[in-house]
Amino acid sequence: MKQALSYLLVFIGIQFAGGAIVQALWKLATGSPDLTAMMLITSTMLVSAITIVVFLWARWTEVSPNWLRTHPWMTLIWSSIAALGAIIPSMWLQELMPELPNWIESEFDMILANRWGYLVIGLLAPIAEEIVFRGAILKSLLNSPLSAGAAITVSAVLFALIHFNPAQMPHAFLVGLLLGWMYQRTGSILPCVAYHWVNNSVAYVLYNIYPNPNAKLVDLFQGSETHVLMALGFSLLILLPALYQLHIWMKRA
Repeated sequence: MKQALSYLLVFIGIQFAGGAIVQALWKLATGSPDLTAMMLITSTMLVSAITIVVFLWARWTEVSPNWLRTHPWMTLIWSSIAALGAIIPSMWLQELMPELPNWIESEFDMILANRWGYLVIGLLAPIAEEIVFRGAILKSLLNSPLSAGAAITVSAVLFALIHFNPAQMPHAFLVGLLLGWMYQRTGSILPCVAYHWVNNSVAYVLYNIYPNPNAKLVDLFQGSETHVLMALGFSLLILLPALYQLHIWMKRA
């Protein structure tokens, strides 16, 4: 547990210290004290890159081609399909909950609204976060006296809390549970990266398709609750078989 917490503290330190330094240098170079989309994107991109380099260089996350040698293409495909099927059920569950504060909504909007934001949200964030939370933190928890279920739950809680944004935490916790299960079954972060990539990519696309990023499901389906329930049912017909197929196909190297 102590090792997992030390990884978490390193990750937090990189996020805050690296981000603050990059933003200070950006403001010094441009002379503007205001946050801009490109400053946020540049800061997040460099911090993610530093995180990846540090965790791989220190070998806190193992990198090995062994799992790819098992030809796990069906696992990668079904993990991506599961991500697609989970989007509407997750939104539906979150709408049933009391509305939570969205502390970083404006910063998140600035990144998502910029075409370069996909580099951060869709590509670097899935890799960096899976390296840290599954490849390092969950790996150490699975090697601790905790049971596999407890280790996955603890890692999911940490994954939710690290977003520092209550509005994102319920979804992040559920995703963390699923990704933890996938890592525990395979010993590889690659299926987790695939799921995370699809999840974030869809969020980026939906934000840029719909003019109101705060629209609820009923708004997206032209005010029809029946259509929402139909979409929910259709999504479950994608998600549940995908999870079953993952259970069948996932294996360790």
